[in-house]
Amino acid sequence: MSLFSTHPIRTVLFIKALLVLFVVSMFSCNNSGYYPKPRGYLRINLPEKNYRQFDSVFPYRFEYARNARLNFEGLNPKNKYWMNIDYPRFKGRIHISYKPVNNQNLYQFTEDARAMAFKHASKAIRIKESFFNDPAKKVYGLAYKIDGRDAASPYQFYLTDSTHHFIRGALYFNVVPNNDSLQPIIDFVLEDVKHMVRTFEWKE
Repeated sequence: MSLFSTHPIRTVLFIKALLVLFVVSMFSCNNSGYYPKPRGYLRINLPEKNYRQFDSVFPYRFEYARNARLNFEGLNPKNKYWMNIDYPRFKGRIHISYKPVNNQNLYQFTEDARAMAFKHASKAIRIKESFFNDPAKKVYGLAYKIDGRDAASPYQFYLTDSTHHFIRGALYFNVVPNNDSLQPIIDFVLEDVKHMVRTFEWKE
């Protein structure tokens, strides 16, 4: 004889319990009202954009941010016309290297610059290339925007007049790579780099 026929009260309680469990399970599985929140980061107050010109005995000139600092310390004397553009507040640095060009070495310089940028490919989501072309000022070049949370250098570039001069620039931050939290600072400094390129000139 079945349980349902011999114990009617127990049967009713059993059915009610099953109904309660069914309703509870239905509501617990319905998470349509829940949305995962993005990871939060501290808000960074960025300074206003303001620039000054670098113009010295170097064979090039450009404008750079007033909140940045030109740094020539610790550079090898053999590496003439090299410099660092430091952002002390952000622990950032744009490393600038210079090399004279002749008919044989320009291709090698551009390939070296490309290789240095693609060293970060293993940590990158993508590497986007963009060209610079200003025939009036004889400034030609290529930039590599390196996107990726753990990429050590988010931006690298080179500029040349194709006959006499070549510079390479690379942006680094002296912090543990986490470009999700650094992104506002990266974007801020990239505006300065692009301004530098727009105002860049070779000196005859």
